[in-house]
Amino acid sequence: MATHQVFNQVPPLVGHDVADDPALLDGIEREGAGWALPEVHELGRLSGTEQAQDWGRLANEHPPVLRTHDRYGHRVDEVEFHPAWHDLMRTAVEHGLHGAPWADERTGAHVARAAKFYAWRVDAGHGCPISMTYAAVPALRQSPELAARYEPLLSTSVYDFGLREPSGKSGLLAGMSMTEKQGGSDVRANTTEAAPTPDGTYRLRGHKWFTSAPMCDLFLTLAQAPGGLTCFLVPRVLPDGTLNPLRLMRLKDKLGNKSNASAEVEYEDAVAWRVGDEGRGVRTIIEMVNMTRLDCLIGAAAGMRQGVLTAAHHAAHRKAFGANLIDQPLMRNVLADLAIESEAATTLMTRLAGATDRSVRGDETETAFKRLALAIGKYWVCKRWPAHAAESLECLGGNGYVEESGMPRLFRESPLNSIWEGSGNVAALDVLRAMAKEPQTVEAFFAEIDSAAGADRRLDAAILQVKDSLTDTATIEQRARRVVERLALTLQGSLLVRHGHPAVADAFCASRLAGDWGNAYGTLPPGLDLGTIIERAVPKTT
Repeated sequence: MATHQVFNQVPPLVGHDVADDPALLDGIEREGAGWALPEVHELGRLSGTEQAQDWGRLANEHPPVLRTHDRYGHRVDEVEFHPAWHDLMRTAVEHGLHGAPWADERTGAHVARAAKFYAWRVDAGHGCPISMTYAAVPALRQSPELAARYEPLLSTSVYDFGLREPSGKSGLLAGMSMTEKQGGSDVRANTTEAAPTPDGTYRLRGHKWFTSAPMCDLFLTLAQAPGGLTCFLVPRVLPDGTLNPLRLMRLKDKLGNKSNASAEVEYEDAVAWRVGDEGRGVRTIIEMVNMTRLDCLIGAAAGMRQGVLTAAHHAAHRKAFGANLIDQPLMRNVLADLAIESEAATTLMTRLAGATDRSVRGDETETAFKRLALAIGKYWVCKRWPAHAAESLECLGGNGYVEESGMPRLFRESPLNSIWEGSGNVAALDVLRAMAKEPQTVEAFFAEIDSAAGADRRLDAAILQVKDSLTDTATIEQRARRVVERLALTLQGSLLVRHGHPAVADAFCASRLAGDWGNAYGTLPPGLDLGTIIERAVPKTT
């Protein structure tokens, strides 16, 4: 008799369309990008292939390597990547996940891009340079001459890797280099100096503590000019073909995001061009930060969807105690709870992508709504992802704790989006700052959630409660996280009541708004339609 038989094991989750996500597809149509559905499904099917998933695995198992010098002792400051990284990057660029929407005049172009960024989830690390390239364009437009020179190459669908003079390349990637060791999120504490020269350029001297994707062609950075903190464009290669003295000192050894290089950089009289006016560096670069905040939210929502898909797939194929896991009451409660969180995040993500698209096209009301709602959404969805990833992993039991399942990598990625572009406290305080200084954002936000008034008594009560919580300004900073959490939940509830599946909206309001929830996943109250909710989360594999 054979001693080793393989049975009751779950088949690989491959051969499915990652974009086959009801909340995503409804959001694409609702936010004006229905024309992009074929492109989104094309990328979603590719994302579900074994080949694409192998690219993500290999790029993380073989992380980038820093090469500071060549064999002869010359400084080269290059980063070497596994071929799988380039496959991931090429796919993302060719499908327009980078700067392409800025050259696309179709309504919903930014929604389409957000949906594709969400669907292409085989690796989070390469999304960093893709996201920064997307976000760099509006900041670069503060200097029309620089935008005219570089924007076409930031939006083209050609991936052209290599350390060469930017204007001679077929496509460019842009990064962001702001953080210094003494300041972190407090960029006004930066000490990097920018000295003007007679030819109109500046020379930068200083140290940057965290610069992700140092192989990018261009960087937007902050430095102290004579007129104060200022934004600059710094190319890796100068117009004469020589290397700009950006010295890559070391790569960070991070918890996750292993495929993506993050470096410490020394500027040794690096040549830079000013973007915007001196002393207005934060205002100039803030639009780039806001765009990458949107991508932090998209990435967290996508990670939640990946987690619940994997958990539901496992539960549908695994038996325990004489029945499939997916048919056992407590597991059904857990899976439904994970699915509710995921759908709420995705519905919010598509709404904010739509607001971004309309804001870009000049809609002032949507601009005001986005200003506040994006900070709220980024805080909450990114905060929820680590707990969601942990519970999704646990659904696989010990198998989920093994690297081959892919769940440990998902779990390691989950804290990052809450840290990037302003950690939890920074995001929560930014919400309070916007509410105090830009009252039109508060008006736009409550106009949005009030549009669901009368549709659900639990939502109505939650809206009144959150409005009341804003009246005590003396303690509001101390309560900032609690306030922002309630703002996020009422916004998600309003969106689900108006646009979500009735079973999902009912379960969300019963648990997140009415308080009939134990806060741990799997504590939904009785009487909800768990079957419908779970069915929307089970992947359809070929």
